This record gives sequence, C-alpha cells and structure tokens, in this order.
Amino acid sequence: MRKLSYIVASFLLLAAMGLLSTASAEDACIKCHQKISPGQVADWKISKHSQEDVTCSTCHGDKHKTAEDWKLATLPDEHVCAECHEEQFDQFSKGKHNFGWTSMNALPITHVEPDNLMEGGKGCGGCHNMGIKSEAQKKAQRDKGYRYQNNSCDECHTRHAFSKKEALHPRACQMCHMGYDHPQWEMWSSSKHGTRWLVKDSGRLPEGAAAPKCQDCHMPDGTHNNHTAWGFLGVRLPLPEDKQWAADRVTLLKALGVLNPETGEPTARLDAVKAVDLARLTQEAWQTERDKMIKTCSKCHSEKYVTAQLEMGDDMIKQTDRILAEAIEIVAGLYKDGILKKRASQPFAYPDFLYFMRTDYSAASGESYKELPAGMSYIEQVLFQMYMKHRMRAYQGFFHMNPDYAYWYGWAMMTKDLGHIKDLAAEMRGGH
Repeated sequence: MRKLSYIVASFLLLAAMGLLSTASAEDACIKCHQKISPGQVADWKISKHSQEDVTCSTCHGDKHKTAEDWKLATLPDEHVCAECHEEQFDQFSKGKHNFGWTSMNALPITHVEPDNLMEGGKGCGGCHNMGIKSEAQKKAQRDKGYRYQNNSCDECHTRHAFSKKEALHPRACQMCHMGYDHPQWEMWSSSKHGTRWLVKDSGRLPEGAAAPKCQDCHMPDGTHNNHTAWGFLGVRLPLPEDKQWAADRVTLLKALGVLNPETGEPTARLDAVKAVDLARLTQEAWQTERDKMIKTCSKCHSEKYVTAQLEMGDDMIKQTDRILAEAIEIVAGLYKDGILKKRASQPFAYPDFLYFMRTDYSAASGESYKELPAGMSYIEQVLFQMYMKHRMRAYQGFFHMNPDYAYWYGWAMMTKDLGHIKDLAAEMRGGH
C-alpha cells in the first residue's frame, strides 16, 4: 500500500513539474512578446482562448524558444482552428469565402500585377487571402516572406482576440466589401436597413426594433457557408427563356471568356468557374439560394413582398445586360474589323473582362514593368468599368435596397458609358 502511495505521489509530482514547465514556457512567450508585440499579448489576455487555457503553444507549437529561431513558430491554418471549431470549419470549406484565394489566382491579370499587392496583402490579396491553401501555396508565400497570410479565420475574428462579437459586427465586413467593384458596405450603410442598424446601435431605436446587418442576411444563424443566388459576376445558367436576354447573356459570357466568341462552345474558364463555385450553373442551385433569401427576408416582410422585390432585382439585371451587351458588341466589332488588335495575353480577338484595367506600360519608367504584356485600350477600360463597377452598382444597389446606388451610381453611369463607347468607336473608325 505504501509503495502504491509512493508511485502515485511521484506521478503527481512529475505531472506538476510538467505543468510548471509548460506554464514557465508560456510565461516566457508572454514576457518576450509583451516587449516586441504587446498588442498581440493584450488581445490574447482578453480573449476566450485565454480563459479556456488555449495558450501560445496550442496554436504555435513549442519549437520557437528564442529570438533567433522565430521561423520555428507554427503559424496556424484553418485546420488548427478546426480542432475545436469543426462545425464552423466544415461550413466555411463549402462557402463562398473559401474560394477567395483560388478565384484571385485564376484571374490572368493577377500574375502580372505587383506581388506586393497580390500576395503581400495590400491589394487584392488583402481580402482574397480568404481560402484554405495547399501546402505548396503556403510554402510559396513563406518563401516570398509572406508568412502571415496563412489563415482565413482571422480575417473576421482578428487575432489574437478572435472575438465572436467582432465577427458579428457589420464593420467586420467593411474592409473587403467596399469600394470599386463591391461597394456593399456603402450600399448597406446608406440604405434603410443600414440606417436603422446604425441608429439602433447608437441607442435611438428600441432594442427589439428590426435592423438587419450583413450577417443576418448572408450568414444567418452563424453559418459560415455563404452564397448568393446570382453570385459575384451576376450571371447564371441555364439561359433564360426570353430570347433577347438569352442572347445578351451569351454575349456577356463570351466577354468573360466562359464561351468561345467564335463557336459559342464552353472554354476551360467554365471549369474554373465551376471549381470556385463562382456562379449558379443550374436552376436548382440558383433556386436553393433564392429560397434561402426569401426565408431570411420574410422574418421582417411578407413573403409576397419579398418575392416581388427580388424579381424586380432580376429584371434589373436583365436591363443592365441589354445595354452592356450592346457595348460589348461595339468593341467586339472593332476587333472583327482589325481596328483593335488581339494581344498575346488574350485567348480571343474579343473583349476580355478577366484581364482588366492595365494600360500599355511600354512608356513606364519602372524596370519591373518591362516584361509586362501590353494592356487594354482606353475604350476597353471604359467597357470594363461599365461591367465591373457600374453594372455591379445597378443590380447590387437594387438588391441592397439603395435607391441612389441603383440609379445614379449604377444605371445612369452605364448609360453614360455606352454613349462614351459609341463616341470612341466612331472616332476610332474615322481614323481607319
């Protein structure tokens, strides 16, 4: 009996020493990082992780012990988060945000832009970092010195606080969902929905007043699987029964490079669209997302009203497709008549919406631009802006219930673009 008691006591002592050693190591992490990155330590101390004894080594491993061996510290990816948050990881892996990185790298323009903007995180890569990367992709980033862009979860639950309250606040969406081709923040915050939320947040509406924020509509009940019926590009399959709208959408799909403009057959880009779930390609897939939104909106409005509003939004896309297709065909005609010449970077002698906003850098002084392919003509830049900036505002402004964005920043600017394109084309033809 005495021998057994000795063994138990020895085991407990060793366990205590192990715990003491672990605690000592964690204390060393905190002591050092309070000097070199105090904000990280302060955030961790107020986090739920700290309260649940999720310490530095839990996420970063225990190999990094000195200032010289900092590269041995593990930068946790989404799979580390999944060890505790499996449900959220599974949802995220199927959702739209998971394809941010893949979709950015699928664009031909990405690979001729400055690396600082793409993978350095100060341009497209700052938002499109979202997405589970392969080991090869993570190694390529580490080799370039971009070790920090390793995890998607901290885009919304920023490290090291990892606050759920933060991720549920509409400001968490603002950094990525604002600006040129995705001004959802501006649309929502100046719509009636956004106005009511901001007024309620300042204490000027009763606590029970309806005031939907981004997450209520697009990530209801905390789901991390987020999609929309029309997708980011505002195109879908199958083609509509309306013959004119079907023809206009085909023209748009050609400009997106999804259909061969000469044969009308699908291209390899359609496979890329499928791979990143960028558009709804069946009626069932589209209807599933539409039904989800009807259910969400019906929490405040009648289903009949909701359905009517969404159908008007569909019709807005139809109207924008009509004038956009006319503009595409004008520029395509310049290619057909040899006035615009196909560039080496273009798969076809046709406007290409996935190679955008790059001018001819032959006169650029920067050495890094010498090997870049010639960019878009001015008329094509106007056409691209019509599609990516103004069409987005027209139909997304409508779906976000924002009158000014739908009309003045969207539809009105599209009609102006079309007039400008007609004038430019006439001038170009006059010189030939």
